[in-house]
Amino acid sequence: MSDSNNIDYHGPVIVFDAMCVLCSANAQFVLRHDHIGRFRLASMQDETGARLYRRCGIDPANPDSLIIVDGAEVLRDSDAVLAIYAGLGWPWKALALLTLVPRMVRNPVYHWLARNRYRFFGKRETCWLPTPEQARRIL
Repeated sequence: MSDSNNIDYHGPVIVFDAMCVLCSANAQFVLRHDHIGRFRLASMQDETGARLYRRCGIDPANPDSLIIVDGAEVLRDSDAVLAIYAGLGWPWKALALLTLVPRMVRNPVYHWLARNRYRFFGKRETCWLPTPEQARRIL
């Protein structure tokens, strides 16, 4: 995928809230368990992530979902979370079985957790920063 600034993205890009403790922990989990380097990550606080959110019609200052952008395809809400686990391989791929639960059940649970993420898990004082080894996967 290329955008108007000619940034070349290789593979699906997960856009997440780097100030959220839960979201940052998830990003670190992906970096540890994505052994083939399938996913790239972008923080909504960074220009690349904010630009991708805006492209998808989401206000980066008040997002209601993490997203995965892969070319023209965009996944959001519980579909995005389950696609992440499906993309990590076994044993995490088994969580993709939750796609059998209808979206009308999954998404309200996802939105409730997303709305309350700072209250339940906390908010960082500063954005999470990757290690030097992880930095090549961060846009």
